[in-house]
Amino acid sequence: MTEALLLSGGMDSIAIAWWRRPAIGITIDYGQGPAPGEIRAAAAVADQLGMQHVVIRSDLSALGSGDLAGAAPLEIAPVREWWPFRNQMLVTLAAMKAIQLNADKLLIGCLKTDGAHADGTPAFVSTLDALLRLQEGSIKLEAPAIELDAVELIRTSSIPQEVLAWAHSCHVGEYACGYCRGCHKHFTTHSALGLGAY
Repeated sequence: MTEALLLSGGMDSIAIAWWRRPAIGITIDYGQGPAPGEIRAAAAVADQLGMQHVVIRSDLSALGSGDLAGAAPLEIAPVREWWPFRNQMLVTLAAMKAIQLNADKLLIGCLKTDGAHADGTPAFVSTLDALLRLQEGSIKLEAPAIELDAVELIRTSSIPQEVLAWAHSCHVGEYACGYCRGCHKHFTTHSALGLGAY
């Protein structure tokens, strides 16, 4: 079975890449502010692991909201970085490319702590998996870390500290702002692991 990974360049996807060693990493620039930093981090880990790395560019910034779009969050946003239907969009674009590359399975980096977003829950992943399997190609969607938090994932993956340091977690821009929820998660996870801040 050929696995492809939605490789955002954040801590979670980099740890999954190290753990699962998929053949293909797919990074998507959908018009989000941190895209250059995410692409740089994803490319570095893909090169380290010898993965085929594909970057898809599709500017959907006009449809975004919140920190990732550099805009005010919508009233219905559960958290500041919420972008409407983001995971659904990312999985769809990545699956389109994965099918072209003859992948049988697409991995996504949802954790058990992603329940603040409806599209980060086991129910959502299961439903989207069923939808993909109904279509030609019958590609499978899996969230291998859905029962782990970030600290548990990093420990399970055995990713070296020097590779984890490449992760780009900021929701605002190409370089860490130090204030957004992504940067906060990055710092607290490193602290919980006893690694110090990066």
